[in-house]
Amino acid sequence: MSIKGFQGTSLLDFPGRVASLVFYGGCNLRCPYCHNASLVETPHLYPDLPTVDILAQLNTRQGFIDGVVISGGEPTLDPDLPEFLAQIKKMGLQVKLDTNGLRPKVLAQLLTHKLVDFVGLDIKTALPRYGELHTVPIDGARVQQSIDLLLQATIEVEFRTTCAPGLVEEADIRSIGEILTGQPSWVLQQFVSTHALAEEMQNCLPHSEAVLNHFAEIAGEYVDHVVIRGV
Repeated sequence: MSIKGFQGTSLLDFPGRVASLVFYGGCNLRCPYCHNASLVETPHLYPDLPTVDILAQLNTRQGFIDGVVISGGEPTLDPDLPEFLAQIKKMGLQVKLDTNGLRPKVLAQLLTHKLVDFVGLDIKTALPRYGELHTVPIDGARVQQSIDLLLQATIEVEFRTTCAPGLVEEADIRSIGEILTGQPSWVLQQFVSTHALAEEMQNCLPHSEAVLNHFAEIAGEYVDHVVIRGV
């Protein structure tokens, strides 16, 4: 695992704060609707970025940025991630981690050592269906473990679900809702076919706005606040 991309600043990925973005290559899922397909399937086509160079760049941005968003791919696959985040925290910067939750032991380590301030967890579909997200068996129970960790955490958390047709339907929303019952919020994201990993998803029409609103109504039966993003 290695860092494959480093971008300027963003407000969208770290709400209310200015952040730099770091992208890791490689992933332990093959979600057919993934919009970072090249980072997942062909990370070797991108040059490796030494962490020392990224830390030096972040140092020059101190006083301007509030934090760093760590995304991918799946960052928790990198055994050196905790040390990298520790170096970022030493700069006084906040850290937001985007993860699929399949490595709860890594997430627990990051939480224990206070290396993350915000976690965005993507709940892809109903947990029993996670085997549909790869060509090898996937244990959705590991996602449940990560969710349980975050439900007990004192940091900021965003649970979100990309509403990909076929993978996220009404029954899946209800299944996920049962897991998130009582939580303050849940983000439902519109599926975007452009650059999707699977060719069949590139030609797939997204759910209509009316369907997303219906999903949001269902989700509202379980959580306090539902956000629809991308419509």
